[in-house]
Amino acid sequence: MANTITNFIPVLYEAIDQVSRELTGLIGGSSKDMSGEGIGLNQTVRVPVATSRTASTITPGQLPPNSGDETPDYEDIVLDKARTVPIRWGGEEQLAFTNTRTSRQTERFLTQQVAQAMRTLVNEVEADLAAEYIYASRAYGTAGTTPFASTLADVSNLKKILDDNGAPQMGRQLVINSTAGVNLRNLTQLVSADASGSTDLLRRGVLLPLMGFDVRESAGILSHTKGAGTGYLINNVAGEVVGQTALTLDGGTVNSTGIKAGDIVTFAVDSTNKYVVRSGLTAVSGDITINKPGVRITLPDDNAMTIGNSYTANLAFVQDALKLVTRVPARPIGGDSADDVITVTDPVSGLTFSFAAYREYQQVVYCLELVWGVRLWKPEWAAILLG
Repeated sequence: MANTITNFIPVLYEAIDQVSRELTGLIGGSSKDMSGEGIGLNQTVRVPVATSRTASTITPGQLPPNSGDETPDYEDIVLDKARTVPIRWGGEEQLAFTNTRTSRQTERFLTQQVAQAMRTLVNEVEADLAAEYIYASRAYGTAGTTPFASTLADVSNLKKILDDNGAPQMGRQLVINSTAGVNLRNLTQLVSADASGSTDLLRRGVLLPLMGFDVRESAGILSHTKGAGTGYLINNVAGEVVGQTALTLDGGTVNSTGIKAGDIVTFAVDSTNKYVVRSGLTAVSGDITINKPGVRITLPDDNAMTIGNSYTANLAFVQDALKLVTRVPARPIGGDSADDVITVTDPVSGLTFSFAAYREYQQVVYCLELVWGVRLWKPEWAAILLG
């Protein structure tokens, strides 16, 4: 019965119509490398990254400038997730289901099963992208307070962080959770067509571009629980100089969790800049690492460090800074025991899944499959909006 999956294709695409409406702003905002090529778990995909360009003076002549070559930079991303969602039907179950419902009702139930399988994988990808917040450069806002309570100042300050870091102006994204989205929609200057220049937000719920950011929503935005460490001081007689990312500390009290990756830290001499911890510390002394571009002012010896409160990690970033690479699982030459395998692409998120049918004794198992890896490779091009 080689047409097992052929008959299933309408169900697959009906399921896609349901899944594509999920709040997956990080998938939409990231830089994506997606294909239906097979790949194995923990294999590496090299993603080219365009470097900055050099301008030259226009000189009239017979030929264009003899320049413009480029040696692209690249990022290696390990595809460390290989996941499947199985859907199993036994013969007796299928017969009983068909006998009690119409064929269309049976098809609708299968559509729901596939939609739930796709939703599971899409949400896992979104969550992995959200977890990259620990690699952002700095943070802005008040931990525990939802942004956009009354003004757009949050966006202005995120813009300042990325501008100060030298991030590109193009492709900037701001991905927030739905709670922050409610505040944003309720701001008078956005819902007023006279102020915003458009009624899209009011009529269709479209989050408008703001100050160079494409604002998106995500159901996957994560909450960070702060480390419980206290009392840490800079331990460097010469001080930690501007640009330093490895900071030596002493005098701390661990309180079981110490300083955690993703903690937001400030210093007595520099309470303005909120640095994001890349790697933490569970001892009374030692080194932590903050993300690039490092400290903004020199931190003198014995200067006190404070760990900020727990927060929701809304994320602002340049699209090229957050990479998502997806593939389908590699199968052996000649195939495995699958009766049939096809690939199907969600036209909104771009995720391409493999869908395989395994015929077994008295039952059939359909498997929706995806392999992926993510990386926030450029900390200077990302910042956290605290919520």
